[in-house]
Amino acid sequence: MALHIHNTLTRRKEKFIPLDPQRVTMYVCGPTVYNYVHIGNARPAVVFDVLFRLLQRLYPQVIYARNVTDIDDKIIHAATEEGVEMDDITQRYTAAYHEDMKSLGVMEPTVEPFATDHIGPMQEMIRLLIDKGHAYTVHDHVMFSVASMQDYGRLSARRPDDMLAGARIEVADYKRHPGDFVLWKPSSDEQPGWDSPWGRGRPGWHLECSAMIKTHLGEVIDIHGGGQDLIFPHHENEIAQGRCAHGSAGYVSYWMHNGYLTINGEKMSKSLGNFLTIHDALQHMPGESLRYALLSAQYRQPLDWSATTLKQAKAGLDRLYNALRQAGDIEPAPSDTPPPTEIMTALQDDLNTPVALAQLHELAKQLNKADAGNKACCKARLLAGGAIMGLLTDEPEAWFRRQAADTDGLDNAEIDNLIEQRRNARTDKDFQRADEIRKRLADAGIELEDSPQGTRWRRK
Repeated sequence: MALHIHNTLTRRKEKFIPLDPQRVTMYVCGPTVYNYVHIGNARPAVVFDVLFRLLQRLYPQVIYARNVTDIDDKIIHAATEEGVEMDDITQRYTAAYHEDMKSLGVMEPTVEPFATDHIGPMQEMIRLLIDKGHAYTVHDHVMFSVASMQDYGRLSARRPDDMLAGARIEVADYKRHPGDFVLWKPSSDEQPGWDSPWGRGRPGWHLECSAMIKTHLGEVIDIHGGGQDLIFPHHENEIAQGRCAHGSAGYVSYWMHNGYLTINGEKMSKSLGNFLTIHDALQHMPGESLRYALLSAQYRQPLDWSATTLKQAKAGLDRLYNALRQAGDIEPAPSDTPPPTEIMTALQDDLNTPVALAQLHELAKQLNKADAGNKACCKARLLAGGAIMGLLTDEPEAWFRRQAADTDGLDNAEIDNLIEQRRNARTDKDFQRADEIRKRLADAGIELEDSPQGTRWRRK
């Protein structure tokens, strides 16, 4: 089966045909590093990580760029609030983002461009837009003129006048059209800025991505991904800048947008008190459980983040790891087993991760039922299916022994000690004591499994 992608631009699922079958290009909007990123930011990171893994199986070369926005008014405000330099904020939270992504099993992109390293390309793009009549200077700003682009608004399927209500558009009386957006704006002496033909200033947010795409991937690319909230104005404005500067009919062949993430059925919001960062979530749940939960819904659909979602994710992983643990003495072969066809078919159907996860569980069932002659092959297939989804990366025993986030619970050493006491009690035929220990462990959420090889345990 060929890869098919739902294209936001055409509003239909299409067969993926790269511009160059030897070199696929993909760009995904990354973090603005002024604080810890929230769990909603993890969804595109994980979703497009799976796509990156899939593309690498299908094509000789994949260039995946995920940017870091390290110049933004939010960053400037955060630095001012703390009384530190802007670089202190960006370096701190870029490092935190990298740690979060590592915990979620997200691979490093091919290239990670930082906005502040691309001021020159941004200024060159502004110059081209001015020369071609698509931008104008006013009050020390450079503005993009939406009226200069005939089909502006095609991605979001709305006319410019209809897109203003509720959108993140800065109101200013010096704009020729209310929808015109900033390419360059002035900086005060206290704000970071760069010299330019239009005065000392800094770039507009939308401009950054267009310039980084041109620098690292080309004028027209295969895939651009991001959250649904970026369709307008960010991605709409990217298209305007890129096409008008380059004079090209295209900018991105396939636009992909993941759906919203809610918490307990409500939109995530600081004002509602349901704002959750990845950093905080990782204090209470293994990163792989978070990843599994983020893949439990098809990426274009909304995903509700709740205790039930996380409980189901951990239980699902427990079943998969338990199948691997039961086959712990079996060496998977061969080590280069390709991902199973069932998994590949699901992922090539517009990243249908719920079906792919269901297929992983089917593979686990096959492993549980396999005879001695087939266990090695079944185990290899399960591991290969997990690998392309960024799952099952832990050793089964390590997974089940992972320290729970609840510090009032029993730690691993205490559990091992109690299990040893129970073993001794059974040897001495003190079955009442053995049952008491088992109950104590069960009450603490520890499930025991006796076998000829000894007693295994896992946290429920």
